[in-house]
Amino acid sequence: MNLLNVDTISETTDKLKKYCPFISPKTECVGLMQAVGRILASDLVSSENIPPYRRSTVDGYAVSSSQLGAASDMLPTFLNVAGEVLLGEDSSGLSVGSGTCVYTPTGGEIPDGADSVVMVEYCESFGDNMLAVSRPSSPGENIVQPGEDIKSGELILRKGRILHAQDIGILAAAGITSVPVFVPWSLTVISTGDELIPPEEVPGPGQIRDINSYTIAARSIREGLRVSRMTALKDDWETILKTLEDAKADSDIIVMSGGSSKGKKDMSSALIKAAADCGVITHGVAAKPGKPTITGFDKKSRTMFIGLPGHPAAALMIFEQILIRIWRDLTSQSEESTIQARITSNVGSAPGRRTFQLVSLTKSDVPEAMPLFAKSGMILPMSQADGYFEMSENQEGVRAGDLVEIHLWK
Repeated sequence: MNLLNVDTISETTDKLKKYCPFISPKTECVGLMQAVGRILASDLVSSENIPPYRRSTVDGYAVSSSQLGAASDMLPTFLNVAGEVLLGEDSSGLSVGSGTCVYTPTGGEIPDGADSVVMVEYCESFGDNMLAVSRPSSPGENIVQPGEDIKSGELILRKGRILHAQDIGILAAAGITSVPVFVPWSLTVISTGDELIPPEEVPGPGQIRDINSYTIAARSIREGLRVSRMTALKDDWETILKTLEDAKADSDIIVMSGGSSKGKKDMSSALIKAAADCGVITHGVAAKPGKPTITGFDKKSRTMFIGLPGHPAAALMIFEQILIRIWRDLTSQSEESTIQARITSNVGSAPGRRTFQLVSLTKSDVPEAMPLFAKSGMILPMSQADGYFEMSENQEGVRAGDLVEIHLWK
């Protein structure tokens, strides 16, 4: 894999995006509770005012503020209670006139003639429907006007938003019960290597437990994607090729880790050429970690292939940089969370390659980022890391004390 022939991260994603019309995420409409955690597929606009009527924000008495004057504890204003608003019913049979008021619970409709509500704490009943009010009020006090929360025609949620509990509440308030969302891509995740065994087995000489299929599948699920199958396979051409062919039938994306760098049994490139009618699109990415990355596409089955390095940290990082970013772009999602942090030590970069550095963060007024260095195959730093920062292809590195932009994982 000649360094001069590799693609940058941007070139890799741009090449794949040419094929994205074939796998553009479909949309579907689901109910409110099925929409939790899904990605909104279109802007949503309210068709009505919320609230639809003038409502009280407190338990109190609806009054005409001009009737209270300078009411105080020493000199209260006395009003006749003309009735009571019942929750869930309109107040059309009630009104506030000269010298009168109406009891209104929190959420109750404000009767005609009232322009404010005085809290019960400032009122004292004297029997025979007589009320003493010990403080003045101003027009609009303790009242929410129609449409003050959400106006009819107002944009309430934007396309690309991941729907959380509070969003479901807004949709319910607006009477929107059928929600357009993106259908998640279906993924097949494969780890390859004669040395791999399942997590439940005890490693023998030269064996290690499969990490990558679990890491990549878990990251996919966290992103809202669907993992249709995950497996670890020995370095057997026929077995892997059959698995790839079978996966094309029901997978939008096939992710295969291991077998992408130079070596006796590294055959991912040849396998993708055999399984994808468009062949290999990118063979090598100018990134550290992650240089031995391969991509391909099969038009007939509309399936994207990504061959990741076997190094767990590299596999996860490249998966994040390529597939997750393409998915977020196609579903109009906003960028991931980042923060500014001060790096605690010098960090060098790889010449000509975009370099990604894992860090752990300390809490302070200005967060500090401690670089986490790991030899190939080491996995603990992935769990210890709060995120990572990037150094461009032309950047020599960063010095201790420099501010860097941290992409957060947690």
